Amino acid sequence: MLHLSLKEEASGGMTILCVGAHCDDIEIGCGGTLLYLKAALPRLKFHWVVLSASGPRGQEAVNAAELFTAGCDKEVVLKDYRDGFLPYSGVALKDFFEEMKGQINPDIIFTHWHGDAHQDHRLISELTWNTFRSHLILEYEIPKYDGDMGRPNVFVPLAEPLPDQKVNCLLEAFGSQRAKPWFDRKLFMGLMRVRGMESNSPSGYAEGFHCRKLVVQ
Repeated sequence: MLHLSLKEEASGGMTILCVGAHCDDIEIGCGGTLLYLKAALPRLKFHWVVLSASGPRGQEAVNAAELFTAGCDKEVVLKDYRDGFLPYSGVALKDFFEEMKGQINPDIIFTHWHGDAHQDHRLISELTWNTFRSHLILEYEIPKYDGDMGRPNVFVPLAEPLPDQKVNCLLEAFGSQRAKPWFDRKLFMGLMRVRGMESNSPSGYAEGFHCRKLVVQ
């Protein structure tokens, strides 16, 4: 198993861009990893972007961003594109991504997996890649009814209590989703357990990512 440490490179601080199509995507996909980075590395700055976040769901997104990045410098950007219809707002979204490119130069970008079955997720992955062409991009996974889970090639082991902390934050922040049969502790812990098994994580838990291009210097 190849291990890559970011600690030395991050000694001067890191900028992390998190992009999600919907409220709770970032937190489900990479929440444990964000908690790990926050605990392990000094001087993190988060740019937290949610493209479909309006009304009460938008407030949930703000609350969640605070839970996952508490104590760090952050900028939270919420847009109100229509859930499920992002591909039909492609021009406006592309303009928004080009604006971001001129404003920030992140060290790591977390975005959706390009093979995701949800059309909104696939578009955001595509726009991330054709906007930030020279950056380290890690594509996170979202479990769903479609059964579209892939085979990640990058893993972040999560020591205790990070797996439970991630799920606790999810359940606290997104009260509007708790009635859904899939939005529960068993699912979130189960996926982290599977990825932990695949990566031989000492705790048994991990998050998995897809990385298309990585340069080790």
